[in-house]
Amino acid sequence: MRQKLLLTGLIAFLAICTGCEAVSNKPKTLVVYSGRSNKLVSPLIEQAQKDLKMDIEVRYGETSELAIALLEEGENSKADVFFGQDAGALGALEQKQITLPIASEVLNEVDSRFHSPTGNWVGASGRARVVDYNTKLVKQSELPKTVWELTQPKWRGKVAWAPTNGSFQSFVTAMRVVEGEEKTVLWLKAMKANDVKKYGNNVAIVKALGRGEVQLGLVNHYYLPRFTKDEPNFPVAHHFTNGDVGAMINVAGLAILKSTDQKEDAQAFIKYMLSPTAQKYFATETNEYPLVKGVEASSGLVPLSKLNPPKIDLSKLSSLDETLKLLQKAQVL
Repeated sequence: MRQKLLLTGLIAFLAICTGCEAVSNKPKTLVVYSGRSNKLVSPLIEQAQKDLKMDIEVRYGETSELAIALLEEGENSKADVFFGQDAGALGALEQKQITLPIASEVLNEVDSRFHSPTGNWVGASGRARVVDYNTKLVKQSELPKTVWELTQPKWRGKVAWAPTNGSFQSFVTAMRVVEGEEKTVLWLKAMKANDVKKYGNNVAIVKALGRGEVQLGLVNHYYLPRFTKDEPNFPVAHHFTNGDVGAMINVAGLAILKSTDQKEDAQAFIKYMLSPTAQKYFATETNEYPLVKGVEASSGLVPLSKLNPPKIDLSKLSSLDETLKLLQKAQVL
């Protein structure tokens, strides 16, 4: 009887151990909080899942909302990686000390301008600010050399911006960082006094340019290709200013969160986003600038090496609250 009980107990113990082993061998799921939209990056993430042989779960949302959620969740967050749409949000998480250093071999894939000075985030793709213009209404010789010229009387009522848009607010943040608050608020007030036209987003601005409602528009570079792809003769082109914040280059990038228990998988995922496969995807599918050397931007786009953006630590774009206060002070919002 005793032997039978011992045998029964041994069988139960082995069954439990086998179950424990099965659970422990079950592959973990890498959780990515993505401020990049499902439509833009889900095909790439699905490809990463196959190539890395990794289970990846994505929570999509607005970059700023996800950043706030991560700050609220803290160490209890289920997130392993944050994929932000701009460097400001990445810098904000870094400042709150909820991110981890990325391997130097990964950081070194991109120019030092496009990753955190402390190594806690890295850019995956670049987006340049441009002054798009209607080619039927504006000659190249008439185009402004800097955004400061847009306050001149000749551009009265002819310029468009989108003050509620995140990319515009990052641009104003860069202006604050580079030029100071006083000069920035003066520019904002001068633009408003010059009857700048307000639109809801970059797409609306490019549409308005095509219709001839306005002649110039402050936007990011990757919106125009969406129009010229279907309509090659669409009468709008890019103009890059020279050395001022109107030519700033922001990045979409990634950070590893302290809440992760899968640091190696997180590093592998970020490294994948800098691989030729991912960089070519950004160049051809999202019309952004690839940041890794050897991968060319889409045809027709001025190469990144030929642009002259201002020198700026992109981590400092995290001061969005101050920018919003400034926009309200200038009565732009």
